[in-house]
Amino acid sequence: MKVNEMQRPPQDDFLLKETNPHLGGGKVTGDKLTSTYDLVEQMQYLYVRVVKAKDLPGKDVTGSLDPYVEVRLGNYRGTTRHFEKKTNPEWNKVFAFSKDQIQASVLEVTVKDKDVVKDDFVGRVLFDLNEIPKRVPPDSPLAPQWYRLEDRKNEKTKGELMLAVWMGTQADEAFPEAWHSDAAAVSGADGLASIRSKVYLSPKLWYLRVNVIEAQDLLPSDKSRFPEVYVKAILGNQALRTRVSMSKSVNPMWNEDLMFVAAEPFEEPLILSVEDRVAPNKDEVLGRCQISLHHVDRRLDHKPVNTRWYNLEKHILVEGEKKKELKFASKIHMRICLEGGYHVLDESTHYSSDLRPTAKQLWKSSIGVLELGIINAHGLSVMKTKDGRPATDAYCVAKYGQKWVRTRTIIDSFTPKWNEQYTWEVYDPCTVITIGVFDNSHLQGGDKSGRDARIGKVRIRLSTLETDRVYTHSYPLLVLHPSGVKKMGEIHLAVRFTCSSLINMMHLYSQPLLPKMHYIHPLTVSQLDNLRHQATQIVSIRLSRAEPPLRKEVVEYMLDVGSHMWSMRRSKANFFRIMGVLSGLIAVGKWFDQICNWKNPITTVLIHILFLILVMYPELILPTIFLYLFLIGVWYYRWRPRNPPHMDTRLSCADNAHPDELDEEFDTFPTSRPADIVRMRYDRLRSIAGRIQTVVGDLATQGERLQSLLSWRDPRATALFVIFCLIAAIVLYVTPFQVVALLTGFYVLRHPRFRYKLPSVPLNFFRRLPARTDCML
Repeated sequence: MKVNEMQRPPQDDFLLKETNPHLGGGKVTGDKLTSTYDLVEQMQYLYVRVVKAKDLPGKDVTGSLDPYVEVRLGNYRGTTRHFEKKTNPEWNKVFAFSKDQIQASVLEVTVKDKDVVKDDFVGRVLFDLNEIPKRVPPDSPLAPQWYRLEDRKNEKTKGELMLAVWMGTQADEAFPEAWHSDAAAVSGADGLASIRSKVYLSPKLWYLRVNVIEAQDLLPSDKSRFPEVYVKAILGNQALRTRVSMSKSVNPMWNEDLMFVAAEPFEEPLILSVEDRVAPNKDEVLGRCQISLHHVDRRLDHKPVNTRWYNLEKHILVEGEKKKELKFASKIHMRICLEGGYHVLDESTHYSSDLRPTAKQLWKSSIGVLELGIINAHGLSVMKTKDGRPATDAYCVAKYGQKWVRTRTIIDSFTPKWNEQYTWEVYDPCTVITIGVFDNSHLQGGDKSGRDARIGKVRIRLSTLETDRVYTHSYPLLVLHPSGVKKMGEIHLAVRFTCSSLINMMHLYSQPLLPKMHYIHPLTVSQLDNLRHQATQIVSIRLSRAEPPLRKEVVEYMLDVGSHMWSMRRSKANFFRIMGVLSGLIAVGKWFDQICNWKNPITTVLIHILFLILVMYPELILPTIFLYLFLIGVWYYRWRPRNPPHMDTRLSCADNAHPDELDEEFDTFPTSRPADIVRMRYDRLRSIAGRIQTVVGDLATQGERLQSLLSWRDPRATALFVIFCLIAAIVLYVTPFQVVALLTGFYVLRHPRFRYKLPSVPLNFFRRLPARTDCML
C-alpha cells in the first residue's frame, strides 16, 4: 500500500451515521418526543445566584471595604467583580457548575476584601449539596434568600448575603448568562463574553433604487466645450456611477438605475455628485447633494414612486478652506425608493435559508417550526497549542433566516458537549439550515488578532425531512485544505421539522421561489452578484460589532463568500453532475437501440404489441405515460432516502483532486504564484476552454442548420425541403394517422437485416445544410 493511500481516510469515514442518544432524559417513542427541551441530552447543573450583600464589616485600617464574592466547589472557583469602598454591594451574577464535574460535598460562598497583597476573609456561607433543592423548568424561578455570614469557626458574624442555590438543567433561563465551570481557565469580561451562548439577528436589508433621470442648469468651469457629465452615487462602502450622458449640454439626461444594499438602522447617507469629465483621469465636481435614507419612500410593489428635484451644492476652496457655495439654479431630477418587495440575497439561492421579501407587510404566515439540538462533537482535530500542548476550544454557529445562534465555547476539549437547543419559525420548506463548527482563538492567552479557524460545516435542506420526525445523526465535519480533503471530526445533531399546516405547505410548492418583484422587475445576474457581495459585507460588519462579536471570518464561511471563484475541482464536479443527469436519457437511448436491433426478441415483440395498441387507440398514449410514471414512483418508494443529505466528498471531487488543482483553488485573487506556474495553469485553462468552445460551437451549428432549412441560404436544399413539405402535407392529408404512425414505428423497429450501416438520408441531408461557421474569423 502506498503512503498517500494509508493517510487517506476510508470513504466510509465520510458518511452519515445514525445514532440513538438519550434525548431529554426521556424515551423516544415512534420517532416523537413529548418532554420539553427534548432534542438534547439532559445535563444537570448546580446554579448559584449571588444577588447582593448588606452590613458588611470594614477590613482596612480606614474601615473601608472592597468586597467581592468567591464561589468554590471542589477545584472549581468563580468570582464576581469587586466594588471599591462599598458595604452594600450588588452583583446579581449566576454561577453554573456541571454535575459531572462535581467532586465535593460542600458548596462554599465566601465574601472577601480585595487587597494588594492578600485578600482578606470577610465571611462565608456553606451549603450541603444533598440539601440543595431541585428545580425543573418551567417551574417558577427560585427566590433568593438572605443568609447570615459565618466566620472560619462557623459562628455567626456581621453581614448578610442574598443567595439562591438550586439544581437545574441547561433549560434553565439562567443558563445562557451564567459563569460556567467549563470556563474556569478564562477570566475577564471579554473572555467570559466570548465563550457564552448568544443569539444574533441579521440587520434588516433593503435594496435602494436610485433612478437618475436628468439634471438642469449645470455650470461647468470651461464654457467653451460641451460637458461630459455623469453621476456618482456613494452609500457607505458602495460606489456606483452612471454612463456619461449622451446629451452633451448643461441639461444632461440619463434615466439610469443604480442599485445599493442598505441596512437598518440607516447610518450612512446617500451622497450623489454630478461630475464633468474634463480630461482623462480628471473630473470636475459640478454639484453634490446628500440624502438621508430615513426620508426616502418605501415601495412594496412595482408601482412607480414620485420623482423629486434635489438642489446641488458646490464646494469651493477659499484660501485653502472648503466653503459651501449654494447653486439653487443647479438641480438633479431623481426617483429614489427603498424596495420592500425584493428579498435581499446574502446567501446563494441554491441553499438560501430565507426567501421572504424585506417588507413585513408582504410576509405570509409561518408553516411550521424547525428545532435543532446541538448535542456534542467527537474526534475533533487539534487546532492550536496552549503552553506547548495541543488544544481545541470549539463552538457552533447555526444560521437560518435572520436568526443566528452561537453555542458556548467548551474549553480544552476534543469531545465537547453542548446540549443546547434552538428553534426557528419556518416560512418555506425549500430552505436550508447551516451549522458550522469553529475554534475560538480569542480567549485569554490566545492570539487576539487571530482568526477563528473553521472545523467544518453541515447543511440540511428542510424539504428532505419528514415532518414530526426526530433525526439524530452524526455528521462528518469536512474541510478542504491545500493538501486535500480532511475530516476534522464529527458533530452530533438532532433535528425536527414540525408542520403546523400541511395545506399551506403544499400550497407553497405552487408559488414562485422568490418574491414577485424578482420576476416583474428582475435584476440582472451581474447586479445580483454585486448586491450579494455588498449584503454579505454589511452582515459581517454588523455582526462583528455585536457583543460578543460574531467574527467576520465566521460569517463569511457560513454565507459561502468566495464560492463563485474559479475551481478546477468544482468545474469537474459540475460536469460529472451533468453527466449523471444525462445518464438516464443515455440509458433509455441504449435500451431503445437494443430494442430496434432485436437484442432481446421477446422484449421487442412486446414493444411492437404495445406500440400497435397505442396507435390504434391514441387516446391511451398520455394515460399510459402518466400511469407508467406513477408505477415508477411507487416502486422507488421502498428505496426512499431515510437520512438527510450531507457533504459528499465523491460528488465534490474532493477525495481525488490533484494537488495543483487544490493549490490553484486556494490561490489569492489576484494570484500570488510565480509566473511559470501561472503560465502552466493558463495553458491548462485554455485547453479546457477550447474543448468547451468546441462543444458550444457544435450546438450552435446544429441550431443554425435548422434555421437554414427555410432561409434559402442554400437554395437547392431549401427547394428540396419545401417540395418535401408539400408532398408530406398531401400524403398525411389523404392517409389515416394510424397508418402513418404504424409505418413509421415499424420502420424504426425493423430487423437488423433490413438496416444499413451508412447514415440515413434525412441525416445526410441535415449534415449538408449550411451553418455560419464559414463566416467565423
